[in-house]
Amino acid sequence: MLHIHPFRLKPGQDLRAGIEAYVQQHQLKAAFVITCVGSLTQYHLRMADQPRGERKKGHFEIVSLAGTCSIHGSHLHLSVSNEHGTTTGGHLLNECHVYTTAEIVLGESTEHVFVRENDGTTAWEELQVKKR
Repeated sequence: MLHIHPFRLKPGQDLRAGIEAYVQQHQLKAAFVITCVGSLTQYHLRMADQPRGERKKGHFEIVSLAGTCSIHGSHLHLSVSNEHGTTTGGHLLNECHVYTTAEIVLGESTEHVFVRENDGTTAWEELQVKKR
């Protein structure tokens, strides 16, 4: 079964921390991003194969948010565009501050549990999908 979880983050809130707080508060075990629209005054993204994140301040439109969320860990990617429409994206880190709004809709499978474990295929804890 699928449950829908719509919520909004307000100005000044942290995008990633806000999503993770919602996931913890509602004890979501297998959620995924359906959509997110809004804006930021700062982004903090880790680009592919880089050890550290990059921060930029300004006004940015959220053009895409994708990923999986669980009380056992999340993996989220964000794309934002600046006032010229130039778009950048990467792994969502904390310290992405909401400017006007972040309208988020998560879907949740009640038949699965998402966990993050090292399965030996990479050096990272990767998504493992289990049945409830």
